[in-house]
Amino acid sequence: MIHLKNISLSYGEQVIFKDITCTIDQHQRVGLVGRNGSGKSTLLKVIAGMISLDEGSVQIAGSKKIAYMPQEVVLESQKNIFDEALSAFGDLTKLQTEAQMLEKQIDQLATHQGTTADDHEQATRILERYAQVSQELESHNPNQAAVQTEHVLLGLGFKTEQFTQPTNQLSVGWKMRLVLAKLLLIRADFYLFDEPTNHLDIVAKDWFLSFLKGHDCGFLLVCHDRFFLDQVCTHILEIELGKATLFRGSFSAYEQHKELVMQQLYASYEQQQREIKLKEATINRFRAKASKATMAQSMIKALDKIERITLPPSVKTITISLPTPPRSGKTVLEVKNVAYTFGNKTIFTNANVHIERSEKVALVAPNGVGKTTLFNVIAGKLPLQKGTVALGSQVIPALFAQDQTKVLEGKKTVLQNIQEQCPKVREESIRSLLGSFLFGAEEIQKPVAVLSGGEKNRVGMVCVLLQQANLLLLDEPTNNLDIPSKEILLKALLNFEGTIFFVSHDHDFINRLATRIIELSHQGTASYHGNYQDYLYHKQHISMLGLAGHASEIRSVFSPHEASKTMLSSRTEHQATTAAAPAQTKKPEIDGKKTFELRKQSQKLEATIDKLEQEIATLEESFAKISYGTPEFDHAKKRLQECKQKLDAALQEWEAIQELLS
Repeated sequence: MIHLKNISLSYGEQVIFKDITCTIDQHQRVGLVGRNGSGKSTLLKVIAGMISLDEGSVQIAGSKKIAYMPQEVVLESQKNIFDEALSAFGDLTKLQTEAQMLEKQIDQLATHQGTTADDHEQATRILERYAQVSQELESHNPNQAAVQTEHVLLGLGFKTEQFTQPTNQLSVGWKMRLVLAKLLLIRADFYLFDEPTNHLDIVAKDWFLSFLKGHDCGFLLVCHDRFFLDQVCTHILEIELGKATLFRGSFSAYEQHKELVMQQLYASYEQQQREIKLKEATINRFRAKASKATMAQSMIKALDKIERITLPPSVKTITISLPTPPRSGKTVLEVKNVAYTFGNKTIFTNANVHIERSEKVALVAPNGVGKTTLFNVIAGKLPLQKGTVALGSQVIPALFAQDQTKVLEGKKTVLQNIQEQCPKVREESIRSLLGSFLFGAEEIQKPVAVLSGGEKNRVGMVCVLLQQANLLLLDEPTNNLDIPSKEILLKALLNFEGTIFFVSHDHDFINRLATRIIELSHQGTASYHGNYQDYLYHKQHISMLGLAGHASEIRSVFSPHEASKTMLSSRTEHQATTAAAPAQTKKPEIDGKKTFELRKQSQKLEATIDKLEQEIATLEESFAKISYGTPEFDHAKKRLQECKQKLDAALQEWEAIQELLS
């Protein structure tokens, strides 16, 4: 579908692409990877037709629709959020606008009926056009478009009450979500995504992930979330030293293959270097003899023709050595019944957090629920309005703020910033840790103002880690970091001997660091032991199964650590993430009476599932006949959501029973 043919591009002496040839099929899901500055965003712009090439061409199948989402975009609109998203259905919104205009003209005709031939001709022309527009509108199914728009907006984190809010009042992050919503609604044949998850919280990321999995579209994706790349990508396109290489498989498979390729490359490089040195030594010996001068010149020409193997910039082997923090008491943090209100709006109530020494606890919630607010209350940055916050014995906290531009002094250098925040730390120790976070001797003398967002975050993290605190409060430390930088940070935090309470929207980062998850909602908090996968398992399965009298059997069969396995129901195409029993776990024995009860319950569930599936089909068909926004429409939409929730619960309960009976 997309064919890059011998493309080359340079900016001055910097080569971005050099004679790249590559073909990407319509249904391939390709992760685009490479070091910062390698040209990932540039390649997307080239394919989108926004940048001209020095040489070569980009060929795209003529009838295919390609949609491009840049990292940042200026969205200026006078429409409200819902209407702006609905404008993705371009023909539909144009027809609706024309229909409204024609209706006004028809009303005017009815009020002021003309008697001339021209008046009659004009009225006939308006009525005929209105009939044509109405017919076209019916074929576009505006009610279904409205349902799809609402579904995507809710999935990306917008609330129903926000739909009438003017678009121009949104922050940059929420405008980017709206841009993403419009792109998903146009149902392009192929997408060019440049870091689309940057402005998404982890809940919206999970929804976006499910959306991509459930739709038959190809894409070329730049993303710094390892988990996301592993879950959705069928191929990885790597850009390195101006060349592009397409690998089959997930990001993890690419990394393994890349490691083997690099081992072979280094072996070939070393072999070539040995051969070159031998030839150079021979040439030098022959040069000293007049009789061998001609042969020496011939060997020099042959040596010059050798295609030298070029190694990519070496990846630093990083060893992070953190000072052992002072030992705290067993209880590190105790938050009881904390609530916070802005004006008349309650952000959250009944927040309760208990954290003990050496725990690494993640706080998860959608944006707007108050994660940062709770962090700032705990750190004393915001006043405590209700409840209590108590640090344990000998606890020394340090806060990593979400916006490092407000913490660091832009005019001062990297080194000066850290020295001021950590006055008791020796310069040698500061330089050592900065080196571990990829800051060389020149970089540490740069003013912070010229650094990228990711570089500022790394400086801020070095400041936090050097404060000799034993409780780290980290508010989105992974923002703006690429995958190698996240690996460095993760390694440092895994080696940290103190306690960590953190917020991150990176699935892989939370999964590998957290030992417990605390979920914050407007109504309070809930605690889940384990990592993020364990949390999702509990949320999606244990809380929904509702298999009275058999909860213990189900928990013993289903292992939360295997929650990533996908099981396809034999009755329907319904898919649910569920857990596989570990090989060493023995299923509980079920006696005859219990088996009979389970089979009876299974039959009842099958009847319920059939009934719900029929009602869902009927409700979905009804949207073509009722008007959007009417009480009838709202009632049907609400009932459809209820039926789908009941169907999900019934299917999961039925699957659980089959596991016990098998």
